[in-house]
Amino acid sequence: MQPNLRTDVVKSIRRRVDLDEYRAIRRLWIAHSIAEEAHDIPGLMATLTEDCVYTVVNSGASWHGKTGATEFYQQLLTAFPDVHFDLQNIVIGPQGVFEEAFATGTYQSQWSNMPSPAGQRLEFAVTILFPWNPRQKLFSGERIYFFLK
Repeated sequence: MQPNLRTDVVKSIRRRVDLDEYRAIRRLWIAHSIAEEAHDIPGLMATLTEDCVYTVVNSGASWHGKTGATEFYQQLLTAFPDVHFDLQNIVIGPQGVFEEAFATGTYQSQWSNMPSPAGQRLEFAVTILFPWNPRQKLFSGERIYFFLK
């Protein structure tokens, strides 16, 4: 039997905010962001559960587990070797982190379902959900939405 998504969402919304858990989520997101900016894939993997899932919702592409997440980052950082995320908004809660950022980078190799690269500088808006796994105290992946300008 499939779980009722609405029931899961209601349970998620009703989770109480615990200050220590909030601080742990915030610290982990900061560590993840620092590792991403440094292109530190082992540092990124340290913030994720073993069974994490990365999904680019625009294309429906998914990568599973730390092996998949590593592949995701290798592809992203090869496609945009100078990628920079300029954080616009962030929401931290017991469910995880939701961020809005403005990304810039030079498009060097094919990524996701984007048009073929030509070394052009791209700018795009990105929103990312980092679901929190309260038992493991790590993120269970990312759900990424991006919008080309």
